[in-house]
Amino acid sequence: MQKKKVLPIIVLSQFFCTSLWFAGNGVLDELISDYNLKIQALGHLVSAVQFGFILGTLLFATLTIADRYSPSKVFFTSAVIAAIFNLGMLWEGNTLLTLVGSRFLTGFFLAGIYPVGMKIAADYFKEGLGRSLSFLVGALVLGTALPHLLADSSLFTQWKWVIISTSFLSFAGGVLVVLNLSDGPYRKSAQQLKLQAAFTIFKNQELKKAALGYFGHMWELYAFWAFVPLIFKTYQELHQVVLPISLWSFIIIAIGSVGCVIGGICSEYFGLKKVASWSLFISCLCCLLSPLFFYQPYTSVFLVFLLIWGMTVIADSPLFSTLVANHADGPLKGSALTLVNCIGFAITILSIQLLNSFQGSYPLTSIYMMLGIGPMVGLWALNKK
Repeated sequence: MQKKKVLPIIVLSQFFCTSLWFAGNGVLDELISDYNLKIQALGHLVSAVQFGFILGTLLFATLTIADRYSPSKVFFTSAVIAAIFNLGMLWEGNTLLTLVGSRFLTGFFLAGIYPVGMKIAADYFKEGLGRSLSFLVGALVLGTALPHLLADSSLFTQWKWVIISTSFLSFAGGVLVVLNLSDGPYRKSAQQLKLQAAFTIFKNQELKKAALGYFGHMWELYAFWAFVPLIFKTYQELHQVVLPISLWSFIIIAIGSVGCVIGGICSEYFGLKKVASWSLFISCLCCLLSPLFFYQPYTSVFLVFLLIWGMTVIADSPLFSTLVANHADGPLKGSALTLVNCIGFAITILSIQLLNSFQGSYPLTSIYMMLGIGPMVGLWALNKK
């Protein structure tokens, strides 16, 4: 296949498959109503996906699956199985426990999609990897935001069609990869199973700094994404305005794809580390200043603020992945990306559950300041000598 067709296929497939990620968030109000759940279900369902992804990435990395087997076949198999478990939300006898189980298993097999997609890109692109991964993470962002758009659409009057559609898209994305992409020219296969091999990556100091920067970024990212609908509800109640929450939730999350592309392009001129640092700095300011924007009365100013936050909260993600890939040993590149993803997503559970617990104890206008801790740590790690 011509190399210029490879990236569009990976990007489109990633977009299709990662629509599973926030499928539960997009229809949360309907899930709460139909299955008699409490509002805290938001944090539990998001954390279930994250926890499944963590265990999945840990297993994939420990067994070096993406390095020992064809990444496109791993991607396809994971996409199909994740789509099946996503459909578990349709069962009429669901409780919070069974929904959490369904989301957990969906997240587990997303571990064979997102980091493996990056592995496929790294196997095809040696030069310009930062730009390639920026498009790839941009696809993840759009896929993550898509359920909110589907839920807002008049075409989906029944919430169950949102779930069916995201499962179908995941299946289509897996088929697209396995039928069109063979192993990349820069792939180095790890022939033997070495259970400790993936964990040796942190002996590389430059990789460790990039990983720590990524971990700080992840503390903020998914907690922000998960609570975007609540951010809008809080603003509505404070100012007695009406906003199309599902549509604006899609826009705020999806605008991150623009941030990824801009960040990838800028990194070619200013360097990966510098652009990642600026992105962390701006999103950190958004965390710390968020209470001020909740209380200002102009809705347009509030929306612009969230658009800036939505762009910068994710713009550094492909840059950190590129730094990790660049510093990782060739045969373990896939496992390095997967393991760093694993730890990063473990951190997201802590921040999501912390915000979840803060809902009943602190003003909803001030709880997002604590997300600034992650970018601060990331900036320190990324720029220390």
